[in-house]
Amino acid sequence: MSLLAQPFLAHAATPVLRFEGNHALAKKAVAILSGSLLLALCSWISVPMIPVPMTMQTYGILLLGVLLGWRLAGASVLLYLAEALAGLPVLAGGAFGLKPFLGPTAGYLVAFPLAAMLVGWCVERGWTRHVAGAFAIMLAGHVVIFAGGLAWLATFTGLEKAIAVGLMPFLAGTVIKSALVVATGIVFAQAKGRHR
Repeated sequence: MSLLAQPFLAHAATPVLRFEGNHALAKKAVAILSGSLLLALCSWISVPMIPVPMTMQTYGILLLGVLLGWRLAGASVLLYLAEALAGLPVLAGGAFGLKPFLGPTAGYLVAFPLAAMLVGWCVERGWTRHVAGAFAIMLAGHVVIFAGGLAWLATFTGLEKAIAVGLMPFLAGTVIKSALVVATGIVFAQAKGRHR
């Protein structure tokens, strides 16, 4: 069996982490809060670029979809964005407040929960049964982020420049981060399998 045909998740139609039984609601709340903290940490890992920094945010966003499914991943990202709006320095470069939601990066921020939910939704439907499918879904999540980001960035710079500064420098990173999400998902799934 080739690497791309290897199984991605042991239970192909479920997220890696499931919260059932006693205290399921409390466990889900902790997962949502933990997801928002993961995104903050990923946001602080940054390579400065203008006008949009390259961070590990998209890695964290897509990973949440794999780990939590579409509902909890979406809630985690929305909480993360709410934390930024409330004044916590959780965005790239420690940014916070209303300014990032009105500036050149706003389209990316708005697309973040959509990408997390798309990945989680695909995982829940078993569309990530094998590594190749999982990798394609991670790329699709990035496409959602770029579509939102470029559409808004283009209102500041024009479409040609938006593509030049808001997409092209990030293509290699997109492929690497997509592969990292798949690899991390496999590690989590295998660890979960060992603890059953």
